Amino acid sequence: MLSIMGETRAVWSLVRRNFHLLRRYLGWELVFWFYNLINALTIGLIGLNTPAGPTRDRTVVYLVIGALLWNFLSILFQEVSNSVQWERWEGTIEYSFMAPIRRITYLLGVCAWAVLYGLVRTLVILVGVALFFHINLQGADLTGAGLILIASSVPFIGLGLMAAVLPLLSTERGAQATQVIQGVLLLVSGVYYPISVLPAWIRWASVLSPATYTLNSVRKAVLNGASIHSLLGVSAGLLASGIVLIPIGLGIFLLAERYAMRAGSLKRNG
Repeated sequence: MLSIMGETRAVWSLVRRNFHLLRRYLGWELVFWFYNLINALTIGLIGLNTPAGPTRDRTVVYLVIGALLWNFLSILFQEVSNSVQWERWEGTIEYSFMAPIRRITYLLGVCAWAVLYGLVRTLVILVGVALFFHINLQGADLTGAGLILIASSVPFIGLGLMAAVLPLLSTERGAQATQVIQGVLLLVSGVYYPISVLPAWIRWASVLSPATYTLNSVRKAVLNGASIHSLLGVSAGLLASGIVLIPIGLGIFLLAERYAMRAGSLKRNG
């Protein structure tokens, strides 16, 4: 019991540390939040190009859901995958990696912060978008949408752990290389369009992306009022994929960490 309490305190301390980092760079954070809001509004405005009526409203909501969900999922991915780079920038990577806590505890703290931060940031943008477009969510099953959103965070954390390997292996270009993975997910997951419009030679990749199932299910809940019971299967599938991806991501991360320590590239920057 004492060990569990100690690990929990360690996880919470990492969440608090990242919160204070956010406060330290609050100016930059406000810029990012403003950009994300404008980006969501711009994408939603594309839907207003369709003829007036129910179709226009559904198109706007369809696009806005894509923008908001991608904002949330990309925050999860970036916060986890760029955790090593943040440590380098702050000059704390040696202290963090030599601290008397398990590596899984450190990564759990990073992941917990990513989920909390992603939810708050997405909620703020959602409020701004709803006020701008006067979106009517009557008939939408927001509980089911929230369930899918939470379940989708699990596999994306696993993918983020895998991507966090890149900054470990390459101090100069590793963080930038994580954008390649994120870009591929954006392309194949149907964020702003149905996956049916993808060329046949790449459409198969959408089946492997957790974001595909997240987007489809949330849109069903919001646009069609799909009940939470009908979404339980997708939620279970997302959780199951996360249960597989997180241990794989953790194992890859630990292997890359050992290699970086042997190669002397863990601390080097530039």
